[in-house]
Amino acid sequence: MHAKQSALAPGAHKYQAVRAYLAGLVERELGVGDAIPSERALCERFGVSRMTVRQAVDALVGEGVLVREQGRGTFVAPRRMDFEMRLTTFGEEMRRRGMRPETRVLGMGTVPASADAADALGTEPGAPLHHLRRVRYADGSPMSIEQHWVSVDLVPGLLADGPPPSMHDALRAVGLAPAWGEETLTAAEATDEEAALLDLRGTRAVLRATRRTFSADTPAMYSNACYRGDRYSVWVPLSAPAPALVPRLRDGDELDQREAVGAALEDGRTG
Repeated sequence: MHAKQSALAPGAHKYQAVRAYLAGLVERELGVGDAIPSERALCERFGVSRMTVRQAVDALVGEGVLVREQGRGTFVAPRRMDFEMRLTTFGEEMRRRGMRPETRVLGMGTVPASADAADALGTEPGAPLHHLRRVRYADGSPMSIEQHWVSVDLVPGLLADGPPPSMHDALRAVGLAPAWGEETLTAAEATDEEAALLDLRGTRAVLRATRRTFSADTPAMYSNACYRGDRYSVWVPLSAPAPALVPRLRDGDELDQREAVGAALEDGRTG
């Protein structure tokens, strides 16, 4: 039996000792899918109540370090991946992280443009679109469900040889290299089909992403994706706001400064 222990300074919360111990086990000894010690073992080790142990475990579950499975116990969760806002493909992102990307095609063909797809691609509702739907895997685990639409008029033979391994590479091959895009993210609950395809257990939280990909000024592709909420977190870089080009005016200075700005603009036009 382990001696009761605590690595905390006097006055610190007891649950923090349990949390730190479990986090250390995950970091140094346990692997993904391994069970953590039982509540009883942790209570005996630290001389604390079950409520204290549960508080520590809850904190690590909330951080995505551990995952509870109903009726089975608490286990080490797969590491979350940051969902960084960049114009890359799933395959590129997984290889960058040292993981093996794989694909299962659910369907492909030509479909009439819905109102949303037509608006995104700058075409008419009902216009023919290439459509590709697939599940994306990393090291054998399902990570996301993707759908892509591309105008048949823009790239007539896109799916002629079957689903391309990379939609971005397929667009580059016809002179439509993806240059920029815009994306909308929303939190949602998986449908029954999505939960089955993504092998969701204990949670049905997903992250939905809708994207338009542009080549120069041409909307080349419209996409949506459903990502496992237990495997992704959003990472967005922030910067301090730039100073205003024209300082805010005080009431007493308003007329003088407007006249000064007007004079400077007039000088710029005639200089």
